[in-house]
Amino acid sequence: MTKVRFTVSYDGTGYCGWQKQKPEDQVSVAQVIEEALQKIFNEKIVLFASGRTDAGVHALNQVCHFSTQRVLDPAKKWDFCWALNTHLPAGIVVKKAWIAPEEFHATLSATHKTYRYLIMNKPRPSAHLSRHMHWARLPIDIEHLKASSKFLLGNQDFKSFQSVGTPVKDTIREIYKAEWEWRREGVLQFTVTGSGFLKQMVRNIVGTSLMLEKKGLDPSKMQEIIEAKDRKQAGPPAPAEGLYLMRVYYPQDLDIRCLEL
Repeated sequence: MTKVRFTVSYDGTGYCGWQKQKPEDQVSVAQVIEEALQKIFNEKIVLFASGRTDAGVHALNQVCHFSTQRVLDPAKKWDFCWALNTHLPAGIVVKKAWIAPEEFHATLSATHKTYRYLIMNKPRPSAHLSRHMHWARLPIDIEHLKASSKFLLGNQDFKSFQSVGTPVKDTIREIYKAEWEWRREGVLQFTVTGSGFLKQMVRNIVGTSLMLEKKGLDPSKMQEIIEAKDRKQAGPPAPAEGLYLMRVYYPQDLDIRCLEL
C-alpha cells in the first residue's frame, strides 16, 4: 500500500461540511474528493483529514491522506494534483501532494492548528464577499476584542465554547495565539492557534467576543465565562462563512520524510 498526503483548499459554501452526513442527499467536501480519487485509482478510497470543518466553513490548507494499492514513484513526477483537480469542482483545489511514511496520519499526527475568522465591519455588506466574511454593520472596538482575547491564552478547559456534537475525552485545550487586527480598512481578522479545537469552538469564541464588545461588558468577563464551563454562559456562534482553516502542523521528522509528488 502507498500512503498519499495532500493539502486541499476549498470554499465550504453549499457543502454540509467536511464529513459525510445523514441524510445522504447532503454533499460533503470529503465525499466529492473521495469520488474523484476513486475515478483516478479505480479502487475504494477512504479519506482521512486533520479534522472536520462545519457546513459553510472554508479551508486554505486542509491536510488529508489515503492509501492506495497502486505503486507511485516520485521520480516519475506524475502531476497527481492536476489529475485530481480535473475531477473536482472549481471550489475545491488540491495544492500539493506527497508520498508519506506509513506512520503518518492526517488526524492523529497533527500537533496544532491555526484558524482565522474574517469580519467585514462596514455600513453596507458586500455582494461579492458575503459568502466569505461575516458582516457587522455597527463599528467594532478592536481594543475591546484584543483585551478579552488575552484571557484565552494557555492550557484551559474550554467547555463553555463547545457546541453539542462529536463527543471528546476532555475539553482541555491549549491556545498559543489569539490575536485581533485590521486586515485592511473595514475588515477585521481574528487568528487563533491551538493544540486542538472543540466543535464550533472558534466560532463560539468569536461570537462571545463580539457579544461582550456589543454589550460593553468588561473584557475580564471572558475569563468568567471560561471558568464557568457552561455553554449557556457564552455567546452565540459567529456565522460559518467567516471561518477558515489556515494551517495544520505536524512533527518535523514526519514532514521531511514526505516525498513530493
